[in-house]
Amino acid sequence: MKKVLVTGAAGFIGSHVVRELLAENVEVRCLIRPGEDVSNLNGLDVEMMRGNVLDVAAVWNAVQNVDTVFHLAAVYSIWMKDWSRIYEVNIQGSRNILWACLRAGAGRVVYTSSIAAIGIAPGQAYSDEQTLFNQYTLGNHYVLTKYLSQQEALSFAANGLDLVVVNPCFPFGPGDIVPTPTGQIIVDILKGLNRTYFTGGINIVDVRDVARGHVLAAKKGKTGNLYILGNLNISIKDFTRLVCREAGFEDRILLKIPVPLAKAGSLCLKWLSDHVTNKPPMSTPPEIEYSSQHLYFDNSKARQELGLEFMPVESSVRESIQWFRDHGYA
Repeated sequence: MKKVLVTGAAGFIGSHVVRELLAENVEVRCLIRPGEDVSNLNGLDVEMMRGNVLDVAAVWNAVQNVDTVFHLAAVYSIWMKDWSRIYEVNIQGSRNILWACLRAGAGRVVYTSSIAAIGIAPGQAYSDEQTLFNQYTLGNHYVLTKYLSQQEALSFAANGLDLVVVNPCFPFGPGDIVPTPTGQIIVDILKGLNRTYFTGGINIVDVRDVARGHVLAAKKGKTGNLYILGNLNISIKDFTRLVCREAGFEDRILLKIPVPLAKAGSLCLKWLSDHVTNKPPMSTPPEIEYSSQHLYFDNSKARQELGLEFMPVESSVRESIQWFRDHGYA
């Protein structure tokens, strides 16, 4: 790689991908949405190009004279007044990028999907890259758009585009400005707002490991293949206890909330968002439904084919806690 394009470069994962590329002396062009907060890129020697993935002309200009494209730009939300935007950006926006790459001969494409686009194995079994998607009836628009856009990406790979897919799990770490769902769990614990848990589990991974996985996928990934970028499978209860311990709240008592009660509470919060606040709720019924499953994933393929290694999660959690505290989140 000599010169690359990174879409979604100002985001949490995207900005870490940019840093990983710069550390390898790769020239980086960033496609930045007009008006987007670029504080995650402050001080970095990159070319910034303003444009939206829905703007075909801007996309075409962005893919010129690069040998690799990292497509991370996407909308994530658990609640929107109008869901059309998430479908437009995540599906049509991705289609615009992929068409431009194919036409321009932009070289290799690393498409950032999500574990949301992979099926969930029964019980506490681990899903892998071959697990068929089975979340159609969930009612979670983000999950559905990530699956549909991943299918689009794979169809481009089948028709001649040198494309590899990466599927990050639940990332956390420094620079989580928004924050992400995993980061929000940490922030709520630090603020004393989260003293509960419900059944379910997640796969957590340091965002810097995810970024390194992107770069390794560009170098070593097989065209048309998926690679799960995840580290530790952990129950929501144990993750909450881990954060409490690393934050100095070892004695905090945690209360288990039955999933039906959590859904009922989230339904009330959604009603308030819909009719009163017009702001995203802390949770929604589809989000509770999804995260109350055991979202456990096997990272063997990324380890074996990409050579991806992972940081100890305990030190990553400590760094994440410190970053949130240093930046006034708690």
